[in-house]
Parts: sequence; C-alpha cells; structure tokens
Amino acid sequence: QVQLVESGGGLVQAGGSLRLSCVASGNIFRINTMGWYRQTPGKQRELVADISSSGFANYVDSVKGRFTISRDNAKNTVYLQMNRLKPEDTAVYYCTLRYVGQNAYWGQGTQVTVSS
Repeated sequence: QVQLVESGGGLVQAGGSLRLSCVASGNIFRINTMGWYRQTPGKQRELVADISSSGFANYVDSVKGRFTISRDNAKNTVYLQMNRLKPEDTAVYYCTLRYVGQNAYWGQGTQVTVSS
C-alpha cells in the first residue's frame, strides 16, 4: 500500500504563488510516476502535471510556463510550484503515484483558492 499526504494549499490573490508538496510513504517501488490532478465541482478531474522517476515532466497546456513540477526521489516527495495563479486555477488538487500498468494511488486533496 501507498499513502500520499498533500500540503501547501490555501487562499491566494490572482498573480500570486503557492507551492504544493506531497509525501509518499509505504511500499514504494523506485520506478514510478507522481503527479497532480485537480477538480472543481461538476467537472472531471484533470491532469495538471506529472513527472517520472527519471525526471520527465508533462503539463496540461493551461499551466505551461506558470507551474513547475519537481520531485525528490530520496524523500519520495513531489512538488508543484504554481506561479502567476489565476482564478480558474481554483480547485482541489490531488497528488497521485502510479506504476506502469496499475491504477494510481491518490491523496486526500488540498484546496487551492485564487481570488480575483
């Protein structure tokens, strides 16, 4: 089993920054992909960014140039640096960890609210 605990959400004004962190614990294999999804009421959960254990990162178009995903493999931690935040970035952000061919593990989520 894998447990994921997110932190770093909160309320920020448009144009501001937040940094999300997610620590994974449990039975973790070295080769994995960690990432962040977000969800707003009435909408499907969408991938924001993910990063492989080798460092290959992938972003949704709406956050490219504003968000940066990174990870510390020694600490089993993934980060999401969010800059130039917009009201439309408001959502619950979920951390994930997945292995090839398996369902993802999910964190409980952390609320990010961007005021205009």
